[in-house]
Amino acid sequence: MEISFENLPQAVHKLNEKLSSIEKLLLENRIGKNSDEDQLLTIQQAAEVLSLSVPTIYGYVHASEIPYSKVKKRLYFSKKELTEWVRTGRKKTLSEIEASAHTHLKKKA
Repeated sequence: MEISFENLPQAVHKLNEKLSSIEKLLLENRIGKNSDEDQLLTIQQAAEVLSLSVPTIYGYVHASEIPYSKVKKRLYFSKKELTEWVRTGRKKTLSEIEASAHTHLKKKA
C-alpha cells in the first residue's frame, strides 16, 4: 500500500492494528514462558525477589537454609524453589490452629 496524504488515516489505522496484535503476541509469549519455565536467578535477582539484602542471602546459603545451585563459584536460585521456600515458612493462623486441635480431639474421642 502506497501511503499518500489522502489514505494516511487508513494507513495509521492498519499500523495501529498490527502493533496491537504484535503487543498481544509478545504478552502471551511472556506470560506463557513465566508460567511454564522456571527462571534461574543470580544472587542479586534472588535478593530483589525476596526483598532481602545480598549479605542476608549469603547467610542463608552458608547455613544451607535456602535452596540454591552452585556452578564453580557462582550461585543460582530457582524462582519456583524460592517461592516454595517462602511458602513453607508460613505460620498457621490462630483459627487454623484451633480447627486443627478440634479435629485432633474429635479423632481421639
